Amino acid sequence: MGEGAIGGAGASNGLDTVPVLELDPLIDDPGTRIIVCCGAGGVGKTTTAAALGVRAAERGRRVVVLTIDPARRLAQSMGIDSLDNVPRKVEGIKGSDGGELHAMMLDMKRTFDEIVEAHADADRARAILENPFYQSLSAGFAGTQEYMAMEKLGQLRARDEWDLIVVDTPPSRSALDFLDAPKRLGSFLDGTFIKLLMAPAKVGGRAGMKFLNVGMSMMTGTLGKLLGGQFLKDVQTFVAAMDTMFGGFRTRADATYRLLQAPGTAFLVVATPERDALREAAYFVERLAAEEMPLAGLVLNRVHDSGAARLSAERARAAAENLDEGRIVDQGGGKAAGGGSRATSSEPSDPTADAADDLATAAAPAESEAAPTAEADTDVQQLTAGLLRLHAERMQVLAREQRTRDRFTALHPEVAVAEVAALPGDVHDLAGLRAIGDRLTLGRLP
Repeated sequence: MGEGAIGGAGASNGLDTVPVLELDPLIDDPGTRIIVCCGAGGVGKTTTAAALGVRAAERGRRVVVLTIDPARRLAQSMGIDSLDNVPRKVEGIKGSDGGELHAMMLDMKRTFDEIVEAHADADRARAILENPFYQSLSAGFAGTQEYMAMEKLGQLRARDEWDLIVVDTPPSRSALDFLDAPKRLGSFLDGTFIKLLMAPAKVGGRAGMKFLNVGMSMMTGTLGKLLGGQFLKDVQTFVAAMDTMFGGFRTRADATYRLLQAPGTAFLVVATPERDALREAAYFVERLAAEEMPLAGLVLNRVHDSGAARLSAERARAAAENLDEGRIVDQGGGKAAGGGSRATSSEPSDPTADAADDLATAAAPAESEAAPTAEADTDVQQLTAGLLRLHAERMQVLAREQRTRDRFTALHPEVAVAEVAALPGDVHDLAGLRAIGDRLTLGRLP
């Protein structure tokens, strides 16, 4: 990434000297095989992943989007009734040169089942799948979802059916869980805890049970006492059935980690211009650097803008108050002098006054042959004052967003940034995803 300094006091935008994240070259590059969209929850990772998938497919890539989104918005926006653990082709893609798009939603338990079925004979696989401890582990163990997302990524990459895989990372309390989960679950299944659970089978009798209870008490509090002997029996049965598979989990976790570090992988950290989201993004940027994983840049979603940015919030509020008090227009004859122009002033016209006029003109009804009544003129003033107040609120939002962006870019001026303008509504179809794709590749707001 190129380095840049933060703009000075006269800069119109704190991002002016920060590198622009150019996404079209990234998705067009045949060397880019995996794009991972990561970040805090609720920042638009799913929409970003889907929009990139649509754009890449329509530019000639064979793309599969893997989502772990529980809201299932991705399926709806792509016109698919439902997504599951099998990639589904998305119709309506206007691809060139063989471009295609497939989409799928991670089924955590089904992915775990597939691993068992692939690495155990039929009898042993059945014993594992029917084991109560396995069913609990595969459905809800902390980190299982993140681990299975990486397992599925490895499976998709091994098939070589697609030349680009876009991953929407799991929603979690911390985006950092995504990087930790593969190693954490691999260590659990191939580490001290499993060896402890296997101890009763090796030691035998009451001594073994006593040893296990001591270990469980040390590691998980009162879990062993609460669940009792049946739980311990289920665990021992599970461990015995999976004994030959534990090493494979660690091996695959390590392989997936290396895949994430490979040159063909690009991480996009997704955030909104809000304090908590950008704080999480900063943590993730630093973690990716520490793990030597390839960061492409930051996608800043839902950025607001204004076509009348030259009119400050303070001037807009003052103009609204003047309209309310009747001081900015001539009330003589019950209507605005000069058809709604400003009152005569000894001061020359300035841009902020012109902007206030623009807002008033936009709010006013079209001219008709009949002269406006005093009541209509009052309505126009009230509407204009309301618009000025809305504009003042929007300018406050813009100022807050810019301060938040500036804090992030001051910490990480080398990180390329793409701004995505906020849409007026939700994305619910391919046209909406294309609109997001267009905004993504602009890099900066106009």
